[in-house]
Amino acid sequence: MKRLWTVLSLVLLALVLAAAPVLAKTGWNANSVWPPKNHQSIGLNDFAEKVKKATNGELEIVVHTGGALGYKGPELLKTVRDGLVPVSDMLISGVAGDEKIFQIVTLPFLVRDFKELRILLDVCRPYFANAAEKKWKQKILYIAPWPGAGLWTKKKLTTLEELKGLKTRTYDKNGALVMEAVGATPHALPFSEVYTSLQTGLIDSVMTSTPTAVDAKFWEVLQYYQPLNITIATDMVTVNLNAFQKLPKAQQNALIKIGKEVEDEMWNNVPRIDKEQEAISNKNGIVTVAADKKLIADLEKITESIRQDWLKTAPPEAKKIYSDFLKKVKR
Repeated sequence: MKRLWTVLSLVLLALVLAAAPVLAKTGWNANSVWPPKNHQSIGLNDFAEKVKKATNGELEIVVHTGGALGYKGPELLKTVRDGLVPVSDMLISGVAGDEKIFQIVTLPFLVRDFKELRILLDVCRPYFANAAEKKWKQKILYIAPWPGAGLWTKKKLTTLEELKGLKTRTYDKNGALVMEAVGATPHALPFSEVYTSLQTGLIDSVMTSTPTAVDAKFWEVLQYYQPLNITIATDMVTVNLNAFQKLPKAQQNALIKIGKEVEDEMWNNVPRIDKEQEAISNKNGIVTVAADKKLIADLEKITESIRQDWLKTAPPEAKKIYSDFLKKVKR
């Protein structure tokens, strides 16, 4: 009889355990179009590691860099919205064609440095979050900057007049408008064609940031760098809203908390990365030409029409962002 009760007790325990809810591990893929050593990819991997640790391995994010998942830049808002990948890094200017309010961070010479960019994004954040969640069914986990875009050239430039006649590779619509405004010719080339285009003389200059210049070894084909901060690009990492809401509340809170931590770390690191990449370029022969105050003032003035033309068709909330930002930076 004692043995029978023991057997029955074990059977009952097994049935209870089988019926009890088991917390299943969740595995997500995360997409990045950037190379593994790019600071945005490093930041996303850091985010994934922190999430795994904070959730005791119950939520694991596997980062795929270099566009390995096959998803490119312009369609990434739709890719995350449709759940094709739950998490993705995306260049805000790259997806701004689908969401006009995001275009405000692409306006040339609106921000003058990293400090002003952070102020702009603090003003933008609630509007960006609202658009992402309500229209694009995703949640912004963090936003991180790139080094500012300058001009990499074959000749030294110190005045507005010296920009005339340049043949410049640009990476977006507003960059092209800037070069047209100064009397230069913009060329929208795939980055894979930039080096050979510099060699053949199709272009004689490139608008880009310091990490890209190092990746491309510009010192082999160019001589000067003008750090003009034409624009300072930003990336954001988002998660599909449905996937996020399926998580236990504790894991949701962990994602939000870690997103804030990684965002702060990246904002602190990028100015240093910018200087490190510039130093590598200098060591290999590129000469940095300090931006002349008059040149910057002239560029801000000549590109004012680009910013005003955008505002004419911008949504009301974008106009408010623009106005609030200028008040905060006292302009």
